[in-house]
Amino acid sequence: MLWGCFSEAGTVRLREILDENLLRTSDWGEGSPSNRTTTLSTQPRQHRSGFGTTAAGQVSVKPQALHLKRYLSIRLTPAISMENNSYCVPYMVFFTVHRSVDYGSTYIKLNKKVGSTLACLYVCPTNKRKIMMLSDPELEQSVLISSDEGASFEKYPINFYMDGLLFHPTQENWLLASSPDNKVYSTMDFGRKWQLVSENVTPGRFFWAQTGLDREADVVHMETHIAKGRAQYVKCRAQRCTESNRQYLFPGYIDKNSLVVQDNYVFVQVCTSGQASYFVSYMRESFKRIQLPKYCLPKDMHIISTNEKQVFSAVQEWNQNDTYSLYISDSPGVYFTLSLENLRTRREPGGNVLVDLYKVEGINGIFLANKLVGHEVKTFITYNKGQTWALLQAPNTDVAGNSLHCILPFCSLHLHLDTPVNPYLPGRIFSMDSAPGIIVATGNIGTELSSTNLGMFITSDAGNSWRQIFEEELGVWFLDNGGALVAVSLVATVPIRHVWVSLDEGKKWDRHSFSLAPLFLDGVLMQPENHIITFTGHLSRVSEWQLIKIDYKAIFSRRCMDGDYQTWHLHNKGEPCVMGEKQTFMKRRPGNRCMLAQDYSRVISSEPCICRTYDFECDYGYERQADGKCTPAFWFNPSTVTRSCSTSHNYLNSTGYRKVLSNNCKEGGKDVYSPRKQHCSPRPPRGLRLTTSQGELTATVGSNVTFLGNSLWTYIQLDFGDGITFMYNLSRRGDGIKHSYREDGIFRVTAHAENSQGYDISSLFLHITSPVERVYLSAPIVAIRKKEANLTAVVWPVHHRTLTFFWWFENSSEPLITLDGSISYTFWKEGMNRIMVQVSSGCNILQDTKVIIVKDFFKSLLLSFSPALDEHNPDIPEWREDVGRVVRTAVSQVSGFPEERLLVSLFPGVPTTAELFILPETQLPEHGKRNKEDLVSISNLVINALNHGLVQFELKADTQIIVYITQLTLAPLVYSNPIHSSSVMLMLLSVVFVGLAAFFIFKLKRKIPWIHVQAEENQEKEPEMIGTVGQNNTMSKMKLSEFTTEKELMEKELKTRSRGKFDVASRTVTDLPIGPRPSEPGSQENDHMS
Repeated sequence: MLWGCFSEAGTVRLREILDENLLRTSDWGEGSPSNRTTTLSTQPRQHRSGFGTTAAGQVSVKPQALHLKRYLSIRLTPAISMENNSYCVPYMVFFTVHRSVDYGSTYIKLNKKVGSTLACLYVCPTNKRKIMMLSDPELEQSVLISSDEGASFEKYPINFYMDGLLFHPTQENWLLASSPDNKVYSTMDFGRKWQLVSENVTPGRFFWAQTGLDREADVVHMETHIAKGRAQYVKCRAQRCTESNRQYLFPGYIDKNSLVVQDNYVFVQVCTSGQASYFVSYMRESFKRIQLPKYCLPKDMHIISTNEKQVFSAVQEWNQNDTYSLYISDSPGVYFTLSLENLRTRREPGGNVLVDLYKVEGINGIFLANKLVGHEVKTFITYNKGQTWALLQAPNTDVAGNSLHCILPFCSLHLHLDTPVNPYLPGRIFSMDSAPGIIVATGNIGTELSSTNLGMFITSDAGNSWRQIFEEELGVWFLDNGGALVAVSLVATVPIRHVWVSLDEGKKWDRHSFSLAPLFLDGVLMQPENHIITFTGHLSRVSEWQLIKIDYKAIFSRRCMDGDYQTWHLHNKGEPCVMGEKQTFMKRRPGNRCMLAQDYSRVISSEPCICRTYDFECDYGYERQADGKCTPAFWFNPSTVTRSCSTSHNYLNSTGYRKVLSNNCKEGGKDVYSPRKQHCSPRPPRGLRLTTSQGELTATVGSNVTFLGNSLWTYIQLDFGDGITFMYNLSRRGDGIKHSYREDGIFRVTAHAENSQGYDISSLFLHITSPVERVYLSAPIVAIRKKEANLTAVVWPVHHRTLTFFWWFENSSEPLITLDGSISYTFWKEGMNRIMVQVSSGCNILQDTKVIIVKDFFKSLLLSFSPALDEHNPDIPEWREDVGRVVRTAVSQVSGFPEERLLVSLFPGVPTTAELFILPETQLPEHGKRNKEDLVSISNLVINALNHGLVQFELKADTQIIVYITQLTLAPLVYSNPIHSSSVMLMLLSVVFVGLAAFFIFKLKRKIPWIHVQAEENQEKEPEMIGTVGQNNTMSKMKLSEFTTEKELMEKELKTRSRGKFDVASRTVTDLPIGPRPSEPGSQENDHMS
């Protein structure tokens, strides 16, 4: 059955050609919408879906966005074989519909039969006999339904304007339709009756249930938007979607235009404080946060594919602007690892991101990708699903047989990976399941991908070797299930009347004529079940339409027999094991003029191989080294148990590898890659975390607040801070704990977990009452006991109205409340002290926490690093903390000094610098002098190691960082203990004597006229401390009444940096000044040495 949609601008002529010298081709595969016609596929287009883009599998018609040209107003739609089942034109364009029952030989006009002006035509994907057409809504709102391939129609009125349609994947009579006013309707009888499902549905964000995943087949997944740009994920049944029957499966709001329901997965995005977080539900289970490598810091994320039993995604990292990186997940879609950086991408006007990644059909695990290398785009291929990538070897000769002398890696073959945008024209690269190993593509030879000097290239061995078949770009289709090829010139301005046919995989091409007069070609329709090609076009721009049918069965003499086939072995540059197995394929001998059987077996043998390194991908937190081994990234601690583990149970501990999904290798005698079963040893509680469902620290009186726990223990005591305490089993309360506060105030909510090994406590301070975006607590990492330490809360953006700051110190039951973002605090006990600041502005509360180590004295050194570290510095606190930890370990290994008595603090900004703190051990008073001497000795040892470049660490596989010393602080020790030396006592007595003398002179100055003494009004400053802090900002110490404004602090910081030196004063005790850096919370580092 064929459908023809014609404009009234011209007439159509059909010519049928039966010529034994002419050919026919098989169905060339899926099509996609073009800028000339709107094709609506009911199948997911994986390369065009993602967060913030049009959802996969969505049938959406937007006629007002279509520009239909007169000479393109013809389209044939085979109702029994096509993948693209819909056709719509702008409602202001009048068109006719014709029906053919003899594969295009004759047509019958249907417009008068149905008696309506038509706008859209849909074909049911699960029953090709069912047709639905929409009338022009400017004239009437109705649908025309046929159950007999258009032989008869029934008309039914509708009371809404339909602009999108979604067929159910299994039920032929169930449809969802959308309207421009963001409403979704459902029908269970193929359009005869419609019922409203929901209002406020985000356009394109509604999905039918998936068989085997949703309990009821009529379930609808939707994204409904509410005020302030927020949305909710709603699940309900199509005909019973009242508020009481709705389920809100994600605990909280999601970002608008972020819901994607695809295969086994549901994805949403939540943006908090300007940072996006991504969540996934696998097999309709509870949502889990997607884990990307720690310093990926994604700006944007798009789902490429989910049909490989895992997720392929394109992620734009913090330092990428025009490119994305390819990440591949585990089966649940939670843990992602990097496969290829800097993929070439393009963004469509609708926001979809098109990634230059192509999956080769017919063979598992082979992909092609275009990657930006420097300023050049190059094509790479992988045979192991993204574990290793290599450039394409260019052909040895061109079409004429001339040697090309293209040598890797300086010269290679580059391919355009564009998929077809018009379902009746081929893409620039093509492969198919029935022709494994054969890839035809448009490309060029040289140092980079180019849009000029293009030619056509073919490979018969899955990309190992290539041949050039044409010196210009042509459209190429497979015929006879991949046994033959047909090529046609596609230059729109040049008419054609010849095609080229090859029966030997492009080695030899025969030219055939299909028209007596040249034809301006507009499209080619393949009908593989009848061995017919239909060319559509016109003889001139003002001529009648021409439809030319070609039956190519005559070029084949017979059906293929066993002797007509040959075998070939898949390999990767000579390596026979691909995706863990040796595969042998069967294909027709080149040149044999026999027709392939529809059901002949392509794969005749498959033998598994012993597993090797590249049959595994690096697990989350691990990175591939040059030797192929996976080792932990510098930020990842492999000893941390991330899964639930309790005493008397076992867990699987990763070895750093996870098997590539769909890889069929078998383990050898020694299993060195698979996770190892380990026993859960008794350990104290740790990692307890308490948050609210919305991630906010404020709520209104009387509203329900949902608390979420994250720990490794079952029973936790939760104190809501308002006198109510309960014991909960959080593992059985996945949706959190709801509690309603009846009074306003600030409530300290505490979760307490305890076992025989210890306990852990997590707290949050909930305010029950105008937004603050970010807050950063700037504090020294080391402070002197009994000396004031300066703390600053830096808030972004700057607020002109008063903010309230709440300062919480260790074991405090009440906060210190200030209206200024700076405070001085004295620590009286040595040890670790936790500080938390909360900033209140209207109904918005944000907080930050720091830990300060308090000592009587310490030693510090200023450090610098190899310039290569600056290239990988995202300038965020977490990165500085991780690098500081690595440097601390390196110093400890070189010096032998205990790691727990070392601290490294990196300064914000570049070039990257840091300060090393050497702490004394916990001591008795009589051991103080020896402890200070030990610090001096250790300091000299560290200085010597730094000067000789012995302190270094590996940032990445090919990046080694050396740590240097910049400047030693002038004050050798920082301390506050009583001074017992006799020399110091004499100095103090001298100071007292001079003070008394000054007093008596002042009293007697009127009686001694030749003595004039002016009293100093400025008192001597208190002794100050030295030092800077890595993650914490500094500002000069001053009294509370002398605090300067934030703007003045910034100006002072800039002046200090512009001098490029430190201020030096002779003090024996050092202050740790704090103050904000203008560009980032906690990023200013002023170094004051005393």
